[in-house]
Amino acid sequence: MRLSDRYIARQILVGTLYAIVVLSLVLVMGNLFKQARPLLVEQHAPLGLVLRFVINVLPFSLMFTIPWGFLSAVLLVFGRMSGDHEITSFRVAGISLARLALPVFIIGAMLSGICLWINVNVVPLAKASLTEMIYEQVKRDPRSLLDPGIVQSKFRNQKVFVEERVGDSLNGFHLYQVSDGENGTPMRADAYVHAGKVSLVVDEDKKQLRLKLINAYIETKPEGGPSQMAFAAEAEPWLFDFGSDQNRKIKSSAMTNSEILRYIDRNPDLPEEMKVSFRAEITKRFSFSMACLSFACVAVPLGLKSRRKDTSGGLIVSLLIGTAYFLFTVLADEFKTDTGATFALWAPNVFCVLLGLFLFRRARFR
Repeated sequence: MRLSDRYIARQILVGTLYAIVVLSLVLVMGNLFKQARPLLVEQHAPLGLVLRFVINVLPFSLMFTIPWGFLSAVLLVFGRMSGDHEITSFRVAGISLARLALPVFIIGAMLSGICLWINVNVVPLAKASLTEMIYEQVKRDPRSLLDPGIVQSKFRNQKVFVEERVGDSLNGFHLYQVSDGENGTPMRADAYVHAGKVSLVVDEDKKQLRLKLINAYIETKPEGGPSQMAFAAEAEPWLFDFGSDQNRKIKSSAMTNSEILRYIDRNPDLPEEMKVSFRAEITKRFSFSMACLSFACVAVPLGLKSRRKDTSGGLIVSLLIGTAYFLFTVLADEFKTDTGATFALWAPNVFCVLLGLFLFRRARFR
């Protein structure tokens, strides 16, 4: 390994690590305020559970911060070297630009391998653990499902709001049964239940909350038909199965690749759009993993154009490239075929490589 290789590699590794730490803190804090609400507000979770939440969010943030941090580091390092005329000195010494950039591609390939392992093995388990933590807290304190003044949305297709709770009695009970809005269908309310008073009983053996509705009003809205209303002085117990897995939403992002394929095979009646979405999740994990190697192609020639006095320019360029790269993959959700989704997910990588080759060719003759 040449002295120039060690010199460039050390700066890029240090810069990448620093950028990853800073970006991860930002993303983790953002997810903490966004996704920790069910734990902090709805479930009154203890501090230990919140710490577990932060640990499980970190792998998810790394799938974005590692490529983004690497891109920022390469742009800043090569921008500084260009501004200090170090690049010119290396090229006068007979080192070509491609050879000078070799440590960048080696580090990019290594980071892509790490991202592949994280995206395929760690992130799905972390997301599944996040969901499981919420249900663990529910099982720990099932009455927290019906805390007053908070819209509860733990279970699939059900949203509950309670105005007041006195002991095991609830006053002002509101329940909305809604469609989940999957497969392109809009979310809508299928039923509404209101009760002036509700008696609450926890069945620990059957993992159920039993609600006896008093002075109940029930309105159902069948699709394509008129609304139907009913009144009852007392209604049969309404059940919440807080120990059942059937009410949980199926999320491909919280499943490993083999679990996704098994789920599709075991459910042949799934709508084709959902199958495409599940298979696209697998493709996304592989395409995202190649981001570091793709960014290496464009970061070196773009960094050469930076100036020493404009160190923020590299950060701005990295933010623009990174945002465009990851936002472009959102288009995959709009495609209804495997071919279209695959094209949308791999297109940013292909574009970065082709653009990098073009920019490298231009930089060689300058």
